[in-house]
Amino acid sequence: MKKSLSMIVMLIVLTMVIAACGNSNSANNGTANNGSANNGANNSAANSGAANQNNTEDNNASGTIKVSHQLGETDVPLNPGKVVVFDFGVLDTLDRLGVEAVTAVPQDSLPSYLSKYAGSEYANAGGLKEPDFETIDGVEPDLIIISGRQSDSYEEFTKIAPTIFMGVDTANYMESFTSNVETLAQIFGKETEAAAELEKINTVIENVKAEVAKSDKKGLILLSNEGKISAYGPGSRFGLIHDVLGVPAVDEGLEVSTHGNEVTFEYVAEKNPGYLFVIDRTAAVGGEGNASSTLDNEFVKTTDAFKDGKIAYLDPEYWYLSGGGLVSVEKMVTDIEAALK
Repeated sequence: MKKSLSMIVMLIVLTMVIAACGNSNSANNGTANNGSANNGANNSAANSGAANQNNTEDNNASGTIKVSHQLGETDVPLNPGKVVVFDFGVLDTLDRLGVEAVTAVPQDSLPSYLSKYAGSEYANAGGLKEPDFETIDGVEPDLIIISGRQSDSYEEFTKIAPTIFMGVDTANYMESFTSNVETLAQIFGKETEAAAELEKINTVIENVKAEVAKSDKKGLILLSNEGKISAYGPGSRFGLIHDVLGVPAVDEGLEVSTHGNEVTFEYVAEKNPGYLFVIDRTAAVGGEGNASSTLDNEFVKTTDAFKDGKIAYLDPEYWYLSGGGLVSVEKMVTDIEAALK
């Protein structure tokens, strides 16, 4: 009987030990499973962090750039989807860089080389000096770009959208032009394309400067407008002929003025320029007469420029209507290059 009782006790103890071992293994397995779950959670957190980092980069890529300009400082959205452009030099730069965000332009004054922007897919932003604010507001632009002719309306533009002034500083033409191009390139993500275009223009400029250095002729710049003429010198809106390309000015004392210095044909004869560079405003904007008939007189015929066949009629669309763009500056420089030959 005692032997049987002992056997029963041993069986009970053995059963309890086996049960305890089973619980221990289950607990260990549970710990391992929890560890796997924790690792999964950590991996999910890591993946979530990577996703957040990508979002941050995306947000930075679609953020803003602060642009300092003549009229103030403006936070400009990167890669804006809708842009109103009033400066034709800026317009031809955007066109050359392949930017397709232009939404509205002043269509009535467009140079012919930018005539595609007269299409119905673009809104008419009004006149260069009389913007159509209702139309501009209606297109809901992300950015408005203006220059000198619209500067008085700057505050009105800023009520509609971020607005930047991108007129060229004629006293520092190439520096200002280059800065404008690089700013536009940064806004629209076209830095590589812009650098290549600027390099090409600078190469042409150096070639022209080398040609200028071979001659001792001095030049005079005239704007012809319905039978009247105005003279421009260094630092003026057309002064890159002197300041950048190095053509010596026949008159260093001309006042820097948007409208130039009104002069007579006697003045032209007295100064006797070796080069006469003529911009026909009438041909650009319409009106009576033309520059060649205006300059067809006895005073001009006494000049060395006339005698040597060095009167150059420059393309008024590039020189008068636009200027300051990748297309127009290149054309302006090659105009002078042709005049020197």
